[in-house]
Amino acid sequence: MEMNSEKIARDLMPVKFGKAGKIWVYILLAIAAFGLYAYTKQLRFGLGITAMRDYASWGIYISNFVFFVAISLVGSLITAVLRLTNANWSTPLTRIAEIIAVAAIVFASLIIVIDMGRPDRLLHLFAYGRLQSPIIWDVIVITTYLFISLLLLYFPLIPDLKIMQKYNPPIPGFIRKIQKWMNPNWVGSADQKKLVEKAIKILSIIIIPVALAIHTVTSWLFATTYRPGWDSTNFGAYFVSGAFLVGAGGVVIAMYALRRTYKLEDYITEKHFDHMGKLLVLLSLLYLYFNINEYLVPAFKMKKPEVEHLTGLFTGDYAAIFWPVILLGMVIPVIVLLFPKGRRPVPMFIIGILVVAGAWFKRFLIVTPTLLHPFLPMYDVPGNYLHYSPTWEEWSITIGSLAGALLIVTFFVRYFPIVPIAETIHERNTKNHDQN
Repeated sequence: MEMNSEKIARDLMPVKFGKAGKIWVYILLAIAAFGLYAYTKQLRFGLGITAMRDYASWGIYISNFVFFVAISLVGSLITAVLRLTNANWSTPLTRIAEIIAVAAIVFASLIIVIDMGRPDRLLHLFAYGRLQSPIIWDVIVITTYLFISLLLLYFPLIPDLKIMQKYNPPIPGFIRKIQKWMNPNWVGSADQKKLVEKAIKILSIIIIPVALAIHTVTSWLFATTYRPGWDSTNFGAYFVSGAFLVGAGGVVIAMYALRRTYKLEDYITEKHFDHMGKLLVLLSLLYLYFNINEYLVPAFKMKKPEVEHLTGLFTGDYAAIFWPVILLGMVIPVIVLLFPKGRRPVPMFIIGILVVAGAWFKRFLIVTPTLLHPFLPMYDVPGNYLHYSPTWEEWSITIGSLAGALLIVTFFVRYFPIVPIAETIHERNTKNHDQN
């Protein structure tokens, strides 16, 4: 179906939320508010209200941190890798990927502050941090990645902000002033377009090694220890491959929700779901390979500490989580998405949910079981030191952080075009010109 520039611009303008959209926002706000209430309680009484103790000193907060860091990799996957390889089909997905990346990195940073227990000690990290510590490396790469992701979100948005001024969508006055401040001098000249394209290309190149670094350094927080389950040279690639998978799954969920809510069938087409399905198959197989490698080698050696760890995962207390994560989060997606019917929007949406949910619980399995298998036997300790079961405060804060990330995405969709307008118009015009 041929569309002119005006129709494309009007189709992609942000619109007011309907009844369902308002309910969605209220639900997220309620969840986030309850999480904030739980956090105020933690500030008042300390980390003693959590189930974390001397052994399980990291819980679902760190699991959540690793999950947010992982899903943020989607920004470099969709925006950078596919853009640099001239995969033009990914254009409608780039802004979706970048806002997911920004929201995830923001809340990854907040979760670390929450896990510290004493937020006033955050300044100590910068004042007294040592470069020998992987934690400092993590802070540096996370800050760098957030900055680059914000720029990659902003630069392609500049021409769209000018288009929005022309069509005057229903946006509050203060938001309109912010948008005008964000785009003061854009006139759409050839020099300006060339400069923006150059900046985007440079950032796309830079963000790839930074993205690989953020997930590799995060993995080093675990792998630089001797603990069974973490003592692995495979952890960097293991984390990176898993991050690519969960990031792609998150984009698939957002694609389906936005396509259906805003009637974007002409822009986010079944072709996009088909391509993302094939990409998910590749990423699932890659991550499955690293999982097999991560467990097969210790299982072959069967050193005593590893025996306890693997037994806990395969047949012990964590087997009820471990096997669904492997089967539903990695194996089933490959089987379903190998077939064209499995790469249609609805099956893809379901698979995306399985992948993202499996990824969160996978991070929980990476963090918790290892901590409960220390080198020294646990003698003469209270019973709650031997197990870790998150308290309602921990769950509330964790779920509240997920709601907060979704709120960032939701409000962005309300006030900005989620599909790039200028790039879509340019690609459609170029395609029509080539056909003529």
